[in-house]
Amino acid sequence: MTQTYALLLRGINVSGHRKVPMPQLRSVLEELGHRDVRTYLQSGNAVFTTDRAATADALTTEIEDAIEGHFGFRVDCLVRDADYLAAVAENCPFPAAELEGKQLHAFYFSGPADPGRFAAIEQEAFAPEAFALGDRVLYLYVPEGLGRSKLADALTRPAVVKGLVVTARNWNTVVKLVEMTKADSARGTAGPGPWNGPAGEPPNGPSP
Repeated sequence: MTQTYALLLRGINVSGHRKVPMPQLRSVLEELGHRDVRTYLQSGNAVFTTDRAATADALTTEIEDAIEGHFGFRVDCLVRDADYLAAVAENCPFPAAELEGKQLHAFYFSGPADPGRFAAIEQEAFAPEAFALGDRVLYLYVPEGLGRSKLADALTRPAVVKGLVVTARNWNTVVKLVEMTKADSARGTAGPGPWNGPAGEPPNGPSP
């Protein structure tokens, strides 16, 4: 059965470091046998389809190994299917339609995040900024943008997210990945050719 996934890379193409050109990333995925590979922006977002029965975790490890083999350094990755990405968008507790993309972010986690990790963070001290937990995701509302957010810094301290891979996307990217994976899933056939969206997306990671 054909399955559509999004691949999220963490911490690449930041200030000229850990460069992963999107055309080369597409080639890496195609060499692994994945089809309909497309990338979005420069911050490490790709969509692909596969007929393989491998789990998302198995695909993640395989892709991380292939990236390391091609570029010479390892990159933390997350692989998420279309249904999961749609659920993240649908279950957002903040009024996404009323906000600018830069004001709302999804921090995707590699695994479940116990609320106890964040128990010491008093949201009131960071108001009007706010966060909420979902299924392997943290929603962060930052009215002035992520670059000025003290709450984002508190939420992504190493002691808080220890043992988790965490990568953030603004809401524009969250919505675009839903659209891209949903379109491929609905089609069930080959999608359009490679597309690398316009530049300008902040780098992914705790401070995109």
